[in-house]
Amino acid sequence: MVTFVGTQGNFAEALKELVELEYAATDAYEAAVERLENPAYREKLTEFKEDHERHIQEISALLQKNEHEVPEKGMLGKQLLTTAKVVLANMIGDNTILQAMKSNEIDTNTAYERMNDHNNKWSDAEEFIKKGLQDERRHKAWLENTLT
Repeated sequence: MVTFVGTQGNFAEALKELVELEYAATDAYEAAVERLENPAYREKLTEFKEDHERHIQEISALLQKNEHEVPEKGMLGKQLLTTAKVVLANMIGDNTILQAMKSNEIDTNTAYERMNDHNNKWSDAEEFIKKGLQDERRHKAWLENTLT
């Protein structure tokens, strides 16, 4: 899936899209954790899922602070696409599940990079976006290292 998160001119709208992507990421991580056989992989992906849950809380608080509506979980399109990759990968095994998660992390990395460079970024979002980008880079790096 190619993400368009961060391409929105309005920063609040970009944040709303980012929350929806984060919901999709948590669903995909949950599906992956349920299907992985390797306990060390399950533990690491549970940690990453918790990062994504924290991101949802932080983005939601930022939107509320700036008097914008917070999207609720349920944007089926993104969630189905990210989770479906993991469910299908389950038929083949742990490495394929990790490949699917790497594909999802490429999207979240792209989204956070765009948000970090966003022309209309709010000053009170600066620190959160940088930390989120660091988390996403760490997730992707772990997946890449584990798969090689």
